[in-house]
Amino acid sequence: MRVVVTGASGNIGSATIRELTAGGRHEVVGVARRRPELSDRAVAEGSVTWRPADVATDDLDPILEGADAVVHLAWKFQPTHHPQRTWQTNVVGTRRLLAAVRRRQVPALVCSSSLAAYSPADHDDLVDEGWETDGTSSAAYCREKAYNERVLDAFEATGETRVVRMRPAFVFQRSAASEQRRIFGGALLRPWMLERRMIPAVPVPRGLRLQALHAEDAARGFVAAVERPVSGAFNLAAAGVLRREELGEIVGAPTVEVPARLVSGALDLGWLTHLLPVPGSLADAMLSVPLLATDRARAELDWEPRHTAAEAVEAFLSGAAQSAGSGMPPLHP
Repeated sequence: MRVVVTGASGNIGSATIRELTAGGRHEVVGVARRRPELSDRAVAEGSVTWRPADVATDDLDPILEGADAVVHLAWKFQPTHHPQRTWQTNVVGTRRLLAAVRRRQVPALVCSSSLAAYSPADHDDLVDEGWETDGTSSAAYCREKAYNERVLDAFEATGETRVVRMRPAFVFQRSAASEQRRIFGGALLRPWMLERRMIPAVPVPRGLRLQALHAEDAARGFVAAVERPVSGAFNLAAAGVLRREELGEIVGAPTVEVPARLVSGALDLGWLTHLLPVPGSLADAMLSVPLLATDRARAELDWEPRHTAAEAVEAFLSGAAQSAGSGMPPLHP
């Protein structure tokens, strides 16, 4: 199959590229705003054709020519202080890509949605893919993920393209750790601060419970959705729900429970003064996301995560402390 992957140099994108090219199964076109830094030998021997393009502005039709499937992962998380810029990429870019998919009559589209697209839950029951998708909080990330669900509704209702929506939990891997440290911690959070010997205690917002997923497992789910004749939404999450005790064990430090409002208020203060890159509404989202049932992915995609939630978070923490990264531009150390 000829598979086009947008956002191919990012966290999930880089893992999906690896999974798609394993064993030479597919002809892959990687789409990213910046071309990865690859040696001449890697370019000559590689099974990925890289096409630099911005989904928000560039002509996408030539890139989709002859595609059997598109995996849409392009997403811009920052700058949170300029939501019109993230909207342009995340929403307008998605609409432009869908229009090109329709014009080129691409048979299948696998689109990355998110846990954050779901409406809030005030319980710990596992929810399936039928849970409402109105966004977990007022954060731009949640709002844009929820809006794209409506965009996909309209697209799916009026065309013949097979549409799959993947809704993963929080996705981590070692090579993306430095990027995620920059996204969520900004310039104030330095790698040495995440070394275990430098963490005397872990403040945990009251009520936090976290599902996570290793990027390798996310990628296997996305590729299974490309290869199998499925449609609709799929939740992806690893085994284990992480709460205060589990997070303390991962970090190897005692935990301190703090009021949720104090955490979101502190984040808002840091965000308003441009000291921190994320607003308090994202903390609100983390505290109100539902817990995901993954029965459908296991049954219809034959998907089984190989890493636990704790292992996924550990990959991020150890990678961030050691400035891990890769040659993919967003993932530079």
